[in-house]
Amino acid sequence: MQTQFHNKHFITLQEWTKEEVDTLLDVSFELKRHFAMGVPTPYLSYKTIFLMFFEQSTRTRNSMEAGIAQLGGHANYLDTSTMQIAHGESAKDTAIILSRFGHGIACRNCFWGIGNKYLREMAQWATVPVMNLQCDLYHPMQVLADLMTIKEKVKDTQRLKVSIIWAYATTHKKPISVPLSQVLLFPRYGMDVTLAYPEGYDLPDWAIKQAEENAKANGGSLKITHNQEEAYEGAHVVIPKNWGDWVTNPDPAVINPRLEANKHWKCTEKMMSLADPDVMYMHALPADRKNEVEDSVIDGPHSIVYDEAENRIHTAKAVMTLTMGGK
Repeated sequence: MQTQFHNKHFITLQEWTKEEVDTLLDVSFELKRHFAMGVPTPYLSYKTIFLMFFEQSTRTRNSMEAGIAQLGGHANYLDTSTMQIAHGESAKDTAIILSRFGHGIACRNCFWGIGNKYLREMAQWATVPVMNLQCDLYHPMQVLADLMTIKEKVKDTQRLKVSIIWAYATTHKKPISVPLSQVLLFPRYGMDVTLAYPEGYDLPDWAIKQAEENAKANGGSLKITHNQEEAYEGAHVVIPKNWGDWVTNPDPAVINPRLEANKHWKCTEKMMSLADPDVMYMHALPADRKNEVEDSVIDGPHSIVYDEAENRIHTAKAVMTLTMGGK
């Protein structure tokens, strides 16, 4: 087991070794057991984390705030529109000052072409761990909870058929960070990953190349298709979720002709019938009900979305415990 985590930045799991990710999972499961039994876990007593949000959040904010409280510490929620960032203060200055005030900085910044660079600049100057609460490229907190959930349900992930499938949605032009993080991480655990999307919703070439390398090194595989039926066929896990066509079209407009041409990309009972009889339906939430997925699917017997959401707090606590405490 890896034990050197103190002050380690959490920007993407791709920069964490598999042994380190395994330790994160071990700690997540231990914290979940303690939570279930009502056993106190004051591993970060009197420690403060700053939670910087450039946009809205439900699961991420609350898992971090409740999580640090359960660890004995305190979270300062920071709406960046009320910070001096709104007047042009640099990531460098913000990181240095917040580092002197507390013990960890976590940030959500999903602006395309900006978010990950902002987090990287903060990490360059911070003297405490910087944690990615979702950027334009990565969502490591979510994908770690996804992996934990899969491993709870399926003890052996080798050759598990997991399909990451684009779905139609109109709520906002969503980041690519969830599918990109999943396609990088899941092959590292030997899963056979299918990435399905209409033409034009590509993930970056460098991410696909890295995912293929991860698969080759760990006995998994990656297949890309533009046929959603093919992705559902025989799948053990399906993750139908919208993401924006940022790579091919950086325009932030939500509705465009490409989106409207693909309304039929939807998770329905018919699509689910193509999958394995015991298929599991996952979604990072919030789901665009009626567009991305039928209510009968997300509320049905194959759905594990609430287990997935709950695991956000246990994995968040593991990340904070190891990076803000630890050796």
